[in-house]
Amino acid sequence: MSKALKHRLGLALTAGLLFVGIDSLYPSKSQAQRMPGGSSPSVPLAEPVQSRQPAATPAPRLSAPAANEPYTLGAGDRVQMVLFQLPQYSGEFEVQIDGTLSLPLVGDINVQGLTLEAARERVTARYNQYLRRPGVTFNLLTRRPLVVGVAGEINRPGSYTLSNEGTTFPKLTQLLTQAGGITRSANLREVQVQRFRNGQPQMFSVNLWDLISSGNLNQDVTLRDGDSIFIPSTLVPLEEAQLLAEAGIAPATTAPINIAVVGEVFRPGPYTLQGGVTRTGNAGVPGGEGGNRAGGNAQKVTDAIQIAGGIKPMANIRQVQVRRLTRSGGEQVFSVDLWSLLEIGATQQNALLQEGDTVFIPTATAAVGAAESSRLAESSFAPDTIRINVVGEVRNAGLVEVPPNTPLNQGILAAGGFNTRARATSVGLVRLNPDGTVTQREISIDFAQGISDADNPTLQNNDIIIVGRSGLAAFSDNLGSVANPLANFLNILSAPFRLFNLFD
Repeated sequence: MSKALKHRLGLALTAGLLFVGIDSLYPSKSQAQRMPGGSSPSVPLAEPVQSRQPAATPAPRLSAPAANEPYTLGAGDRVQMVLFQLPQYSGEFEVQIDGTLSLPLVGDINVQGLTLEAARERVTARYNQYLRRPGVTFNLLTRRPLVVGVAGEINRPGSYTLSNEGTTFPKLTQLLTQAGGITRSANLREVQVQRFRNGQPQMFSVNLWDLISSGNLNQDVTLRDGDSIFIPSTLVPLEEAQLLAEAGIAPATTAPINIAVVGEVFRPGPYTLQGGVTRTGNAGVPGGEGGNRAGGNAQKVTDAIQIAGGIKPMANIRQVQVRRLTRSGGEQVFSVDLWSLLEIGATQQNALLQEGDTVFIPTATAAVGAAESSRLAESSFAPDTIRINVVGEVRNAGLVEVPPNTPLNQGILAAGGFNTRARATSVGLVRLNPDGTVTQREISIDFAQGISDADNPTLQNNDIIIVGRSGLAAFSDNLGSVANPLANFLNILSAPFRLFNLFD
Protein backbone atom coordinates (compact mmCIF):
# COMPACT_ATOMS: atom_id res chain seq x y z
CA MET A 1 0.00 0.00 0.00
CA SER A 2 1.39 3.34 -0.99
CA LYS A 3 2.08 6.08 1.56
CA ALA A 4 -0.52 8.35 -0.07
CA LEU A 5 -3.24 5.73 0.22
CA LYS A 6 -2.39 5.12 3.89
CA HIS A 7 -2.63 8.82 4.54
CA ARG A 8 -6.13 9.02 2.96
CA LEU A 9 -7.40 6.01 4.97
CA GLY A 10 -6.11 7.56 8.18
CA LEU A 11 -7.94 10.82 7.51
CA ALA A 12 -11.18 8.97 6.71
CA LEU A 13 -10.96 6.87 9.89
CA THR A 14 -10.28 9.96 12.01
CA ALA A 15 -13.25 11.82 10.50
CA GLY A 16 -15.57 8.86 11.16
CA LEU A 17 -14.52 8.56 14.78
CA LEU A 18 -14.94 12.30 15.26
CA PHE A 19 -18.50 12.22 13.81
CA VAL A 20 -19.52 9.30 16.06
CA GLY A 21 -18.14 11.07 19.11
CA ILE A 22 -19.98 14.30 18.38
CA ASP A 23 -23.24 12.41 17.72
CA SER A 24 -22.94 10.60 21.06
CA LEU A 25 -22.35 13.86 22.89
CA TYR A 26 -25.37 15.63 21.26
CA PRO A 27 -28.21 13.13 20.69
CA SER A 28 -30.88 14.04 18.21
CA LYS A 29 -34.42 14.97 19.22
CA SER A 30 -35.68 11.46 18.35
CA GLN A 31 -32.91 9.88 20.42
CA ALA A 32 -33.72 12.10 23.35
CA GLN A 33 -37.35 11.01 23.16
CA ARG A 34 -36.29 7.32 23.12
CA MET A 35 -34.31 7.37 26.35
CA PRO A 36 -34.77 4.34 28.61
CA GLY A 37 -38.12 4.30 30.40
CA GLY A 38 -39.41 7.04 28.15
CA SER A 39 -38.22 9.62 30.66
CA SER A 40 -37.04 13.11 29.88
CA PRO A 41 -33.43 14.12 30.19
CA SER A 42 -32.40 14.50 33.81
CA VAL A 43 -30.96 17.99 33.25
CA PRO A 44 -33.70 20.48 32.29
CA LEU A 45 -33.07 22.93 29.53
CA ALA A 46 -32.46 26.50 30.63
CA GLU A 47 -35.17 29.04 29.86
CA PRO A 48 -34.21 31.28 26.95
CA VAL A 49 -32.78 34.55 28.15
CA GLN A 50 -35.16 36.58 25.95
CA SER A 51 -38.27 35.27 27.83
CA ARG A 52 -37.18 36.49 31.27
CA GLN A 53 -39.04 39.68 32.21
CA PRO A 54 -37.41 42.08 34.64
CA ALA A 55 -39.37 42.72 37.86
CA ALA A 56 -41.42 45.91 37.85
CA THR A 57 -39.72 48.65 39.80
CA PRO A 58 -42.13 50.63 41.98
CA ALA A 59 -42.04 54.41 41.93
CA PRO A 60 -39.55 55.71 44.49
CA ARG A 61 -41.19 56.90 47.70
CA LEU A 62 -39.30 59.59 49.57
CA SER A 63 -40.03 61.48 52.77
CA ALA A 64 -40.21 64.96 51.22
CA PRO A 65 -38.93 66.77 48.12
CA ALA A 66 -35.64 68.58 48.51
CA ALA A 67 -36.06 72.29 49.24
CA ASN A 68 -33.39 73.26 46.65
CA GLU A 69 -34.62 70.93 43.93
CA PRO A 70 -33.54 72.39 40.55
CA TYR A 71 -36.14 73.85 38.24
CA THR A 72 -36.99 71.89 35.09
CA LEU A 73 -38.09 73.47 31.84
CA GLY A 74 -41.48 73.02 30.27
CA ALA A 75 -43.91 74.58 27.80
CA GLY A 76 -44.37 78.30 28.52
CA ASP A 77 -40.96 79.00 30.04
CA ARG A 78 -39.10 81.93 28.52
CA VAL A 79 -35.29 81.73 28.45
CA GLN A 80 -32.44 83.92 27.29
CA MET A 81 -29.62 82.31 25.30
CA VAL A 82 -26.38 84.17 24.64
CA LEU A 83 -23.69 82.84 22.26
CA PHE A 84 -20.36 84.49 22.94
CA GLN A 85 -19.57 87.07 20.23
CA LEU A 86 -22.49 85.81 18.13
CA PRO A 87 -25.35 88.26 18.77
CA GLN A 88 -27.11 87.17 15.59
CA TYR A 89 -27.81 83.81 17.22
CA SER A 90 -28.53 85.14 20.72
CA GLY A 91 -31.94 86.22 22.02
CA GLU A 92 -35.04 85.32 24.05
CA PHE A 93 -36.85 82.10 23.27
CA GLU A 94 -39.98 80.39 24.61
CA VAL A 95 -40.36 76.66 25.16
CA GLN A 96 -43.06 75.49 22.75
CA ILE A 97 -46.06 73.32 23.59
CA ASP A 98 -44.11 70.22 22.50
CA GLY A 99 -41.24 71.06 24.88
CA THR A 100 -38.80 72.26 22.22
CA LEU A 101 -36.79 75.43 21.70
CA SER A 102 -36.60 76.72 18.14
CA LEU A 103 -33.05 78.15 17.88
CA PRO A 104 -31.22 79.85 15.03
CA LEU A 105 -28.97 77.68 12.88
CA VAL A 106 -29.64 74.41 14.75
CA GLY A 107 -33.46 74.28 14.67
CA ASP A 108 -35.65 72.57 17.29
CA ILE A 109 -34.09 71.10 20.44
CA ASN A 110 -36.17 69.20 23.02
CA VAL A 111 -35.61 70.60 26.53
CA GLN A 112 -38.76 69.29 28.22
CA GLY A 113 -38.00 68.23 31.80
CA LEU A 114 -34.35 69.37 31.68
CA THR A 115 -32.70 71.63 34.21
CA LEU A 116 -31.14 74.85 32.96
CA GLU A 117 -27.66 73.33 33.08
CA ALA A 118 -28.76 70.17 31.27
CA ALA A 119 -30.51 72.27 28.61
CA ARG A 120 -27.37 74.42 28.15
CA GLU A 121 -25.24 71.30 27.66
CA ARG A 122 -27.68 69.92 25.07
CA VAL A 123 -27.79 73.21 23.16
CA THR A 124 -23.98 73.49 23.31
CA ALA A 125 -23.62 69.96 21.91
CA ARG A 126 -25.89 70.87 18.99
CA TYR A 127 -23.99 74.10 18.21
CA ASN A 128 -20.70 72.16 18.37
CA GLN A 129 -21.77 70.58 15.08
CA TYR A 130 -21.67 74.01 13.42
CA LEU A 131 -19.38 76.23 15.49
CA ARG A 132 -15.95 75.86 17.03
CA ARG A 133 -16.09 75.96 20.84
CA PRO A 134 -19.37 77.93 21.16
CA GLY A 135 -19.78 79.70 24.49
CA VAL A 136 -23.46 79.25 25.44
CA THR A 137 -25.07 81.02 28.41
CA PHE A 138 -28.60 80.06 29.50
CA ASN A 139 -30.86 82.15 31.80
CA LEU A 140 -34.50 81.72 32.83
CA LEU A 141 -36.44 84.95 32.25
CA THR A 142 -40.05 84.00 32.97
CA ARG A 143 -41.37 80.84 34.56
CA ARG A 144 -44.50 79.23 33.24
CA PRO A 145 -47.65 79.07 35.47
CA LEU A 146 -47.92 75.88 37.50
CA VAL A 147 -50.82 73.54 36.80
CA VAL A 148 -51.33 71.18 39.74
CA GLY A 149 -54.10 68.87 40.90
CA VAL A 150 -55.45 68.27 44.39
CA ALA A 151 -57.91 65.60 45.57
CA GLY A 152 -59.05 63.85 48.71
CA GLU A 153 -60.09 65.65 51.89
CA ILE A 154 -60.18 69.13 50.38
CA ASN A 155 -63.27 71.32 50.04
CA ARG A 156 -62.82 72.13 46.33
CA PRO A 157 -60.82 69.34 44.66
CA GLY A 158 -59.66 69.76 41.09
CA SER A 159 -57.01 71.34 38.88
CA TYR A 160 -55.51 74.73 39.75
CA THR A 161 -53.24 77.15 37.93
CA LEU A 162 -50.84 78.97 40.25
CA SER A 163 -48.93 82.08 39.28
CA ASN A 164 -45.19 81.50 39.20
CA GLU A 165 -43.82 85.03 39.30
CA GLY A 166 -40.96 86.37 41.37
CA THR A 167 -38.11 84.41 42.85
CA THR A 168 -40.09 81.95 44.99
CA PHE A 169 -42.21 78.99 43.99
CA PRO A 170 -45.79 78.47 45.25
CA LYS A 171 -46.04 76.38 48.41
CA LEU A 172 -48.29 73.44 49.20
CA THR A 173 -50.23 75.43 51.80
CA GLN A 174 -51.00 78.11 49.19
CA LEU A 175 -52.62 75.49 47.00
CA LEU A 176 -54.69 74.06 49.87
CA THR A 177 -55.93 77.52 50.82
CA GLN A 178 -56.88 78.31 47.22
CA ALA A 179 -58.76 74.99 47.04
CA GLY A 180 -61.05 75.98 49.93
CA GLY A 181 -59.11 74.43 52.78
CA ILE A 182 -58.98 70.94 54.21
CA THR A 183 -61.94 69.06 55.65
CA ARG A 184 -62.32 67.93 59.27
CA SER A 185 -61.32 64.38 58.19
CA ALA A 186 -57.98 65.27 56.60
CA ASN A 187 -54.98 63.12 57.48
CA LEU A 188 -52.27 65.77 57.48
CA ARG A 189 -49.57 63.35 58.58
CA GLU A 190 -49.58 61.49 55.25
CA VAL A 191 -50.22 64.04 52.51
CA GLN A 192 -49.06 62.48 49.24
CA VAL A 193 -47.28 64.41 46.47
CA GLN A 194 -46.68 62.76 43.09
CA ARG A 195 -44.06 64.34 40.85
CA PHE A 196 -42.58 63.26 37.52
CA ARG A 197 -38.83 63.29 37.05
CA ASN A 198 -37.31 62.29 33.74
CA GLY A 199 -40.68 60.83 32.79
CA GLN A 200 -40.86 58.61 35.90
CA PRO A 201 -43.33 59.19 38.77
CA GLN A 202 -42.00 59.71 42.26
CA MET A 203 -44.17 59.75 45.39
CA PHE A 204 -43.42 61.92 48.42
CA SER A 205 -45.05 61.93 51.85
CA VAL A 206 -45.45 65.27 53.59
CA ASN A 207 -46.33 65.71 57.28
CA LEU A 208 -48.31 68.95 57.43
CA TRP A 209 -49.32 68.19 61.02
CA ASP A 210 -45.68 68.76 61.92
CA LEU A 211 -46.00 72.16 60.26
CA ILE A 212 -49.09 73.36 62.15
CA SER A 213 -48.13 71.79 65.48
CA SER A 214 -44.42 72.69 65.66
CA GLY A 215 -43.85 75.10 62.76
CA ASN A 216 -41.62 72.80 60.69
CA LEU A 217 -41.38 74.79 57.45
CA ASN A 218 -39.58 71.94 55.68
CA GLN A 219 -42.94 70.21 55.36
CA ASP A 220 -44.44 73.11 53.39
CA VAL A 221 -42.88 71.92 50.15
CA THR A 222 -42.54 73.98 47.00
CA LEU A 223 -44.70 72.85 44.10
CA ARG A 224 -43.68 72.02 40.55
CA ASP A 225 -45.68 72.01 37.36
CA GLY A 226 -47.67 68.78 37.03
CA ASP A 227 -47.65 67.87 40.73
CA SER A 228 -50.60 65.84 42.03
CA ILE A 229 -51.62 66.20 45.68
CA PHE A 230 -53.78 63.69 47.55
CA ILE A 231 -54.99 64.16 51.13
CA PRO A 232 -56.20 60.87 52.66
CA SER A 233 -58.92 60.66 55.30
CA THR A 234 -58.65 59.67 58.94
CA LEU A 235 -60.66 59.91 62.14
CA VAL A 236 -59.09 62.98 63.71
CA PRO A 237 -58.84 62.74 67.53
CA LEU A 238 -61.01 65.25 69.38
CA GLU A 239 -57.91 66.66 71.06
CA GLU A 240 -56.43 67.63 67.68
CA ALA A 241 -59.62 68.80 65.96
CA GLN A 242 -59.54 72.31 67.43
CA LEU A 243 -55.95 72.95 66.33
CA LEU A 244 -56.83 71.60 62.90
CA ALA A 245 -59.77 74.02 62.64
CA GLU A 246 -57.60 77.00 63.58
CA ALA A 247 -54.87 76.23 61.03
CA GLY A 248 -54.33 78.54 58.10
CA ILE A 249 -55.21 75.74 55.67
CA ALA A 250 -58.64 75.21 57.26
CA PRO A 251 -61.76 76.80 55.72
CA ALA A 252 -63.32 79.97 57.12
CA THR A 253 -65.48 79.23 60.17
CA THR A 254 -68.07 81.86 59.25
CA ALA A 255 -69.28 79.99 56.17
CA PRO A 256 -72.72 78.35 56.69
CA ILE A 257 -72.91 74.55 56.65
CA ASN A 258 -75.83 72.20 56.04
CA ILE A 259 -76.31 69.55 58.72
CA ALA A 260 -79.00 67.27 60.14
CA VAL A 261 -80.00 66.74 63.78
CA VAL A 262 -82.00 63.64 64.74
CA GLY A 263 -82.94 61.78 67.88
CA GLU A 264 -83.88 63.24 71.25
CA VAL A 265 -84.30 66.88 70.24
CA PHE A 266 -87.52 68.84 70.00
CA ARG A 267 -87.20 69.77 66.32
CA PRO A 268 -85.24 67.07 64.43
CA GLY A 269 -84.44 67.65 60.79
CA PRO A 270 -82.04 69.43 58.41
CA TYR A 271 -80.64 72.84 59.30
CA THR A 272 -78.29 75.44 57.90
CA LEU A 273 -75.90 76.32 60.69
CA GLN A 274 -74.32 79.74 60.56
CA GLY A 275 -71.01 80.56 62.17
CA GLY A 276 -71.45 82.70 65.28
CA VAL A 277 -73.20 82.61 68.64
CA THR A 278 -76.17 80.26 68.87
CA ARG A 279 -78.88 80.28 71.51
CA THR A 280 -81.68 77.84 72.29
CA GLY A 281 -85.28 79.02 72.03
CA ASN A 282 -88.43 77.46 73.39
CA ALA A 283 -88.92 73.72 73.20
CA GLY A 284 -90.18 72.82 69.77
CA VAL A 285 -89.02 76.14 68.35
CA PRO A 286 -85.71 76.28 66.44
CA GLY A 287 -83.10 78.30 68.31
CA GLY A 288 -81.93 81.66 67.07
CA GLU A 289 -78.41 82.69 66.14
CA GLY A 290 -76.75 85.88 67.24
CA GLY A 291 -74.16 87.88 65.35
CA ASN A 292 -70.66 86.57 64.76
CA ARG A 293 -67.93 87.36 67.19
CA ALA A 294 -64.66 88.74 65.94
CA GLY A 295 -63.18 86.18 63.61
CA GLY A 296 -66.31 84.03 63.68
CA ASN A 297 -66.88 80.77 65.52
CA ALA A 298 -66.67 77.24 64.20
CA GLN A 299 -69.95 75.33 64.31
CA LYS A 300 -70.06 72.67 67.03
CA VAL A 301 -72.31 69.86 68.26
CA THR A 302 -74.00 72.00 70.91
CA ASP A 303 -74.79 74.63 68.26
CA ALA A 304 -76.60 71.98 66.24
CA ILE A 305 -78.59 70.82 69.28
CA GLN A 306 -79.53 74.38 70.20
CA ILE A 307 -80.81 75.27 66.76
CA ALA A 308 -82.92 72.07 66.78
CA GLY A 309 -84.84 73.23 69.86
CA GLY A 310 -82.70 71.63 72.56
CA ILE A 311 -82.54 68.17 74.10
CA LYS A 312 -85.51 66.24 75.41
CA PRO A 313 -85.63 64.95 79.01
CA MET A 314 -84.69 61.39 77.96
CA ALA A 315 -81.67 62.40 75.85
CA ASN A 316 -78.51 60.37 76.40
CA ILE A 317 -75.89 63.09 76.13
CA ARG A 318 -73.07 60.70 77.10
CA GLN A 319 -73.15 58.98 73.70
CA VAL A 320 -74.01 61.66 71.15
CA GLN A 321 -72.91 60.47 67.70
CA VAL A 322 -71.55 62.46 64.78
CA ARG A 323 -71.80 60.79 61.37
CA ARG A 324 -69.55 62.17 58.66
CA LEU A 325 -69.06 61.26 55.00
CA THR A 326 -65.53 61.29 53.61
CA ARG A 327 -64.56 62.33 50.08
CA SER A 328 -63.98 58.69 49.18
CA GLY A 329 -67.62 57.86 49.96
CA GLY A 330 -67.03 56.15 53.31
CA GLU A 331 -68.66 57.09 56.61
CA GLN A 332 -66.97 58.03 59.85
CA VAL A 333 -68.88 57.70 63.13
CA PHE A 334 -67.54 58.99 66.43
CA SER A 335 -69.11 59.66 69.82
CA VAL A 336 -68.86 62.69 72.07
CA ASP A 337 -69.64 62.86 75.79
CA LEU A 338 -71.48 66.11 76.47
CA TRP A 339 -71.94 65.10 80.11
CA SER A 340 -68.17 65.48 80.52
CA LEU A 341 -68.55 68.93 79.03
CA LEU A 342 -71.08 69.81 81.75
CA GLU A 343 -69.25 68.08 84.60
CA ILE A 344 -65.58 68.92 84.08
CA GLY A 345 -65.62 71.37 81.18
CA ALA A 346 -64.09 68.96 78.63
CA THR A 347 -64.44 71.36 75.70
CA GLN A 348 -62.84 68.90 73.27
CA GLN A 349 -66.06 66.85 73.54
CA ASN A 350 -67.93 69.69 71.85
CA ALA A 351 -66.81 68.43 68.44
CA LEU A 352 -66.50 70.67 65.41
CA LEU A 353 -68.92 70.05 62.54
CA GLN A 354 -68.54 70.32 58.80
CA GLU A 355 -70.78 70.34 55.74
CA GLY A 356 -73.04 67.26 55.55
CA ASP A 357 -72.60 66.06 59.15
CA THR A 358 -75.45 64.34 61.00
CA VAL A 359 -75.79 64.67 64.79
CA PHE A 360 -77.69 61.85 66.51
CA ILE A 361 -78.81 62.10 70.15
CA PRO A 362 -79.84 58.63 71.39
CA THR A 363 -82.50 57.86 74.00
CA ALA A 364 -81.34 57.02 77.51
CA THR A 365 -81.93 53.35 78.29
CA ALA A 366 -82.28 53.97 82.04
CA ALA A 367 -84.42 56.50 83.86
CA VAL A 368 -82.73 59.86 84.31
CA GLY A 369 -82.43 60.80 87.98
CA ALA A 370 -83.80 64.02 89.44
CA ALA A 371 -80.34 65.48 90.05
CA GLU A 372 -79.20 64.74 86.50
CA SER A 373 -82.46 66.08 85.05
CA SER A 374 -81.94 69.32 86.95
CA ARG A 375 -78.38 69.61 85.64
CA LEU A 376 -79.49 68.96 82.07
CA ALA A 377 -82.29 71.53 82.32
CA GLU A 378 -79.74 74.17 83.29
CA SER A 379 -77.40 73.43 80.38
CA SER A 380 -76.97 75.79 77.45
CA PHE A 381 -78.25 73.19 74.99
CA ALA A 382 -81.52 72.62 76.88
CA PRO A 383 -84.55 74.68 75.75
CA ASP A 384 -85.18 77.99 77.51
CA THR A 385 -88.79 77.08 78.22
CA ILE A 386 -91.26 74.27 77.67
CA ARG A 387 -94.97 74.62 76.93
CA ILE A 388 -97.70 73.02 79.02
CA ASN A 389 -101.48 73.31 79.01
CA VAL A 390 -103.36 73.86 82.27
CA VAL A 391 -107.14 73.40 81.98
CA GLY A 392 -109.94 73.42 84.50
CA GLU A 393 -110.26 75.24 87.79
CA VAL A 394 -107.24 77.56 87.77
CA ARG A 395 -107.14 81.33 87.57
CA ASN A 396 -105.32 81.57 84.20
CA ALA A 397 -106.15 78.43 82.26
CA GLY A 398 -104.51 77.81 78.90
CA LEU A 399 -101.02 77.57 77.42
CA VAL A 400 -98.27 78.31 79.92
CA GLU A 401 -94.49 78.53 79.34
CA VAL A 402 -92.30 77.29 82.20
CA PRO A 403 -88.57 76.51 82.53
CA PRO A 404 -87.45 72.94 81.86
CA ASN A 405 -87.50 70.59 84.83
CA THR A 406 -90.40 72.49 86.42
CA PRO A 407 -92.31 70.24 88.89
CA LEU A 408 -96.04 69.71 88.68
CA ASN A 409 -96.99 71.95 91.62
CA GLN A 410 -94.97 74.84 90.17
CA GLY A 411 -96.75 74.40 86.85
CA ILE A 412 -100.10 74.90 88.60
CA LEU A 413 -98.81 78.03 90.32
CA ALA A 414 -97.57 79.35 86.95
CA ALA A 415 -101.21 79.22 85.80
CA GLY A 416 -102.28 81.39 88.74
CA GLY A 417 -103.03 78.59 91.17
CA PHE A 418 -106.35 77.01 92.09
CA ASN A 419 -109.52 79.08 92.03
CA THR A 420 -112.27 78.72 94.65
CA ARG A 421 -113.99 75.92 92.73
CA ALA A 422 -110.90 73.67 92.37
CA ARG A 423 -110.40 70.27 93.91
CA ALA A 424 -107.13 71.06 95.63
CA THR A 425 -106.29 67.52 96.66
CA SER A 426 -105.32 66.04 93.26
CA VAL A 427 -104.99 66.81 89.56
CA GLY A 428 -104.76 64.81 86.36
CA LEU A 429 -101.56 64.70 84.26
CA VAL A 430 -101.84 63.67 80.59
CA ARG A 431 -98.58 63.01 78.71
CA LEU A 432 -97.82 62.09 75.09
CA ASN A 433 -94.96 59.57 75.14
CA PRO A 434 -92.19 59.38 72.48
CA ASP A 435 -93.61 56.09 71.17
CA GLY A 436 -96.96 57.76 70.41
CA THR A 437 -98.87 56.37 73.40
CA VAL A 438 -100.70 58.55 75.92
CA THR A 439 -100.56 58.10 79.69
CA GLN A 440 -102.89 59.67 82.25
CA ARG A 441 -102.22 59.80 85.99
CA GLU A 442 -104.05 61.15 89.00
CA ILE A 443 -101.54 62.80 91.32
CA SER A 444 -102.05 64.17 94.82
CA ILE A 445 -101.01 67.78 95.22
CA ASP A 446 -98.84 69.09 98.03
CA PHE A 447 -97.28 72.48 97.37
CA ALA A 448 -94.62 71.77 99.97
CA GLN A 449 -93.54 68.56 98.20
CA GLY A 450 -90.17 68.46 96.47
CA ILE A 451 -89.55 66.86 93.08
CA SER A 452 -90.73 63.26 93.08
CA ASP A 453 -91.61 60.98 90.19
CA ALA A 454 -94.58 59.63 92.16
CA ASP A 455 -95.99 62.72 93.89
CA ASN A 456 -94.52 65.74 92.09
CA PRO A 457 -93.00 64.77 88.72
CA THR A 458 -91.14 67.20 86.49
CA LEU A 459 -93.15 68.44 83.55
CA GLN A 460 -92.34 67.79 79.92
CA ASN A 461 -93.13 69.72 76.79
CA ASN A 462 -96.84 69.51 75.79
CA ASP A 463 -97.96 68.02 79.14
CA ILE A 464 -101.60 68.70 80.06
CA ILE A 465 -102.65 69.39 83.67
CA ILE A 466 -106.36 68.90 84.38
CA VAL A 467 -107.71 70.58 87.54
CA GLY A 468 -111.14 69.25 88.48
CA ARG A 469 -114.00 70.76 90.52
CA SER A 470 -114.39 70.30 94.22
CA GLY A 471 -117.35 68.32 95.59
CA LEU A 472 -119.16 71.45 96.71
CA ALA A 473 -118.68 73.10 93.31
CA ALA A 474 -119.95 69.97 91.59
CA PHE A 475 -123.03 69.83 93.88
CA SER A 476 -123.70 73.51 93.27
CA ASP A 477 -123.36 73.04 89.53
CA ASN A 478 -125.69 70.02 89.60
CA LEU A 479 -128.21 71.84 91.76
CA GLY A 480 -128.10 74.78 89.43
CA SER A 481 -128.68 72.52 86.45
CA VAL A 482 -131.87 71.24 88.13
CA ALA A 483 -133.05 74.52 89.63
CA ASN A 484 -132.60 76.62 86.53
CA PRO A 485 -135.18 74.72 84.40
CA LEU A 486 -137.68 74.76 87.34
CA ALA A 487 -137.20 78.48 87.80
CA ASN A 488 -137.75 79.02 84.11
CA PHE A 489 -141.00 76.95 84.27
CA LEU A 490 -142.30 78.97 87.23
CA ASN A 491 -141.50 82.15 85.37
CA ILE A 492 -143.63 80.95 82.49
CA LEU A 493 -146.56 80.10 84.82
CA SER A 494 -146.40 83.45 86.54
CA ALA A 495 -146.36 85.38 83.28
CA PRO A 496 -150.26 85.77 83.05
CA PHE A 497 -150.47 87.10 86.59
CA ARG A 498 -147.82 89.64 85.85
CA LEU A 499 -149.81 90.60 82.77
CA PHE A 500 -153.02 91.18 84.83
CA ASN A 501 -151.07 93.28 87.24
CA LEU A 502 -150.39 95.71 84.43
CA PHE A 503 -154.14 96.70 84.36
CA ASP A 504 -154.47 97.24 88.08
